[in-house]
Amino acid sequence: MALEKIIADCKKNHPKAQEQLYQLFAKKFFGVCLKYSRNYDDAQDILQDGFIIIFTKISQYSGKGSFEGWAKRILINTALQRFKEIRFLEVLDDSIAEVELELDDDKISLDYLLRIIQELPDQYRIVFSLYILDGYSHKEISEMLNISTGTTKSNLYRARLILKEKIEKLTEVKFESSAK
Repeated sequence: MALEKIIADCKKNHPKAQEQLYQLFAKKFFGVCLKYSRNYDDAQDILQDGFIIIFTKISQYSGKGSFEGWAKRILINTALQRFKEIRFLEVLDDSIAEVELELDDDKISLDYLLRIIQELPDQYRIVFSLYILDGYSHKEISEMLNISTGTTKSNLYRARLILKEKIEKLTEVKFESSAK
Protein backbone atom coordinates (compact mmCIF):
# COMPACT_ATOMS: atom_id res chain seq x y z
CA MET A 1 0.00 0.00 0.00
CA ALA A 2 1.34 3.45 -0.90
CA LEU A 3 2.39 5.71 1.95
CA GLU A 4 -0.16 8.34 0.94
CA LYS A 5 -2.99 5.79 1.25
CA ILE A 6 -1.70 4.56 4.61
CA ILE A 7 -1.54 8.14 5.90
CA ALA A 8 -5.05 8.88 4.57
CA ASP A 9 -6.38 5.78 6.34
CA CYS A 10 -4.53 6.71 9.53
CA LYS A 11 -6.28 10.08 9.42
CA LYS A 12 -9.54 8.06 9.50
CA ASN A 13 -8.25 6.13 12.57
CA HIS A 14 -8.06 2.78 10.78
CA PRO A 15 -6.11 0.42 13.06
CA LYS A 16 -4.75 -1.65 10.17
CA ALA A 17 -3.27 1.47 8.54
CA GLN A 18 -1.79 2.55 11.89
CA GLU A 19 -0.16 -0.86 12.23
CA GLN A 20 1.22 -0.61 8.68
CA LEU A 21 2.63 2.85 9.35
CA TYR A 22 4.21 1.61 12.56
CA GLN A 23 5.76 -1.40 10.79
CA LEU A 24 7.02 0.84 8.01
CA PHE A 25 8.86 3.30 10.26
CA ALA A 26 9.36 1.74 13.72
CA LYS A 27 12.84 0.37 13.10
CA LYS A 28 14.18 3.60 11.60
CA PHE A 29 12.50 5.77 14.24
CA PHE A 30 13.81 3.54 17.02
CA GLY A 31 17.30 4.59 15.96
CA VAL A 32 16.28 8.22 16.44
CA CYS A 33 14.90 7.41 19.89
CA LEU A 34 18.10 5.60 20.92
CA LYS A 35 20.11 8.78 20.33
CA TYR A 36 18.06 10.65 22.91
CA SER A 37 17.56 7.94 25.50
CA ARG A 38 19.60 6.55 28.37
CA ASN A 39 18.97 2.97 27.32
CA TYR A 40 16.97 0.58 25.17
CA ASP A 41 13.89 0.64 27.43
CA ASP A 42 13.73 4.46 27.45
CA ALA A 43 14.04 4.42 23.65
CA GLN A 44 11.11 2.00 23.40
CA ASP A 45 9.02 4.26 25.64
CA ILE A 46 9.87 7.30 23.54
CA LEU A 47 9.01 5.40 20.35
CA GLN A 48 5.62 4.29 21.70
CA ASP A 49 4.77 7.73 23.09
CA GLY A 50 5.91 9.31 19.84
CA PHE A 51 3.73 7.06 17.71
CA ILE A 52 0.71 7.84 19.89
CA ILE A 53 1.33 11.53 19.22
CA ILE A 54 1.90 10.87 15.51
CA PHE A 55 -1.43 9.04 15.27
CA THR A 56 -3.16 11.75 17.31
CA LYS A 57 -1.76 14.60 15.20
CA ILE A 58 -1.60 12.92 11.80
CA SER A 59 -4.54 15.00 10.59
CA GLN A 60 -2.21 18.02 10.92
CA TYR A 61 0.19 16.53 8.37
CA SER A 62 -0.66 18.39 5.17
CA GLY A 63 1.41 16.34 2.76
CA LYS A 64 3.86 19.19 2.23
CA GLY A 65 7.38 18.02 2.93
CA SER A 66 8.33 14.50 3.84
CA PHE A 67 6.15 12.56 6.25
CA GLU A 68 9.29 10.98 7.68
CA GLY A 69 10.74 14.39 8.55
CA TRP A 70 7.46 15.51 10.12
CA ALA A 71 7.22 12.35 12.22
CA LYS A 72 10.92 12.46 13.18
CA ARG A 73 10.42 15.96 14.56
CA ILE A 74 7.55 14.64 16.72
CA LEU A 75 9.78 11.86 18.05
CA ILE A 76 12.58 14.27 18.89
CA ASN A 77 10.11 16.57 20.65
CA THR A 78 8.70 13.58 22.53
CA ALA A 79 12.19 12.67 23.72
CA LEU A 80 12.93 16.26 24.71
CA GLN A 81 9.65 16.53 26.59
CA ARG A 82 10.71 13.62 28.79
CA PHE A 83 13.78 15.58 29.83
CA LYS A 84 12.31 19.09 30.20
CA GLU A 85 12.86 18.92 33.95
CA ILE A 86 16.62 18.50 33.54
CA ARG A 87 18.59 21.37 34.99
CA PHE A 88 21.02 22.27 32.26
CA LEU A 89 24.42 23.44 33.41
CA GLU A 90 25.17 27.11 32.97
CA VAL A 91 28.04 28.00 30.72
CA LEU A 92 31.34 28.46 32.52
CA ASP A 93 33.37 29.86 29.68
CA ASP A 94 32.04 31.12 26.35
CA SER A 95 35.46 30.70 24.76
CA ILE A 96 35.70 26.94 25.27
CA ALA A 97 37.63 25.37 22.42
CA GLU A 98 36.01 22.57 20.47
CA VAL A 99 37.05 19.04 21.40
CA GLU A 100 37.63 16.97 18.32
CA LEU A 101 36.42 13.38 18.26
CA GLU A 102 38.40 11.35 15.80
CA LEU A 103 36.96 7.93 15.20
CA ASP A 104 38.78 5.11 13.52
CA ASP A 105 36.12 2.72 12.21
CA ASP A 106 38.41 -0.23 12.87
CA LYS A 107 38.73 0.62 16.56
CA ILE A 108 35.25 1.56 17.73
CA SER A 109 32.03 -0.30 17.06
CA LEU A 110 28.80 1.55 16.47
CA ASP A 111 27.29 -0.30 19.45
CA TYR A 112 30.05 0.96 21.74
CA LEU A 113 29.68 4.50 20.46
CA LEU A 114 25.90 4.42 20.99
CA ARG A 115 26.39 3.00 24.48
CA ILE A 116 28.80 5.73 25.57
CA ILE A 117 26.51 8.40 24.11
CA GLN A 118 23.64 6.92 26.11
CA GLU A 119 25.80 7.00 29.26
CA LEU A 120 26.26 10.77 28.97
CA PRO A 121 24.34 12.86 31.50
CA ASP A 122 20.95 13.78 30.03
CA GLN A 123 21.73 17.42 29.28
CA TYR A 124 24.97 16.51 27.47
CA ARG A 125 23.42 13.61 25.54
CA ILE A 126 20.48 15.68 24.34
CA VAL A 127 22.58 18.62 23.17
CA PHE A 128 25.15 16.28 21.58
CA SER A 129 22.42 14.37 19.72
CA LEU A 130 20.64 17.50 18.54
CA TYR A 131 23.83 19.23 17.37
CA ILE A 132 26.06 16.40 16.11
CA LEU A 133 23.62 13.67 15.12
CA ASP A 134 20.65 15.71 13.88
CA GLY A 135 22.35 18.91 12.71
CA TYR A 136 20.49 21.53 14.72
CA SER A 137 22.27 24.84 15.35
CA HIS A 138 23.10 26.10 18.84
CA LYS A 139 20.43 28.79 18.36
CA GLU A 140 17.79 26.19 17.47
CA ILE A 141 18.79 23.98 20.41
CA SER A 142 18.69 26.90 22.82
CA GLU A 143 15.16 27.73 21.66
CA MET A 144 14.02 24.10 21.85
CA LEU A 145 15.39 23.60 25.35
CA ASN A 146 14.86 27.15 26.62
CA ILE A 147 18.53 27.59 27.55
CA SER A 148 21.22 30.01 26.38
CA THR A 149 23.38 29.27 23.35
CA GLY A 150 26.37 29.47 25.70
CA THR A 151 24.89 26.64 27.72
CA THR A 152 24.36 24.52 24.60
CA LYS A 153 27.98 25.11 23.61
CA SER A 154 29.19 24.27 27.10
CA ASN A 155 27.12 21.08 27.24
CA LEU A 156 28.35 20.04 23.80
CA TYR A 157 31.94 20.68 24.84
CA ARG A 158 31.53 18.57 27.97
CA ALA A 159 29.82 15.76 26.03
CA ARG A 160 32.66 15.67 23.51
CA LEU A 161 35.22 15.71 26.30
CA ILE A 162 33.60 12.76 28.07
CA LEU A 163 33.28 10.81 24.81
CA LYS A 164 36.86 11.57 23.86
CA GLU A 165 38.12 10.30 27.24
CA LYS A 166 36.09 7.09 26.97
CA ILE A 167 37.25 6.49 23.40
CA GLU A 168 40.88 7.13 24.33
CA LYS A 169 40.57 4.74 27.26
CA LEU A 170 39.12 2.06 24.98
CA THR A 171 41.83 2.50 22.36
CA GLU A 172 44.52 2.34 25.07
CA VAL A 173 43.07 -0.93 26.37
CA LYS A 174 42.88 -2.36 22.85
CA PHE A 175 46.43 -1.22 22.10
CA GLU A 176 47.77 -2.77 25.32
CA SER A 177 45.92 -6.04 24.59
CA SER A 178 47.27 -6.28 21.06
CA ALA A 179 50.83 -5.46 22.19
CA LYS A 180 50.93 -8.48 24.51
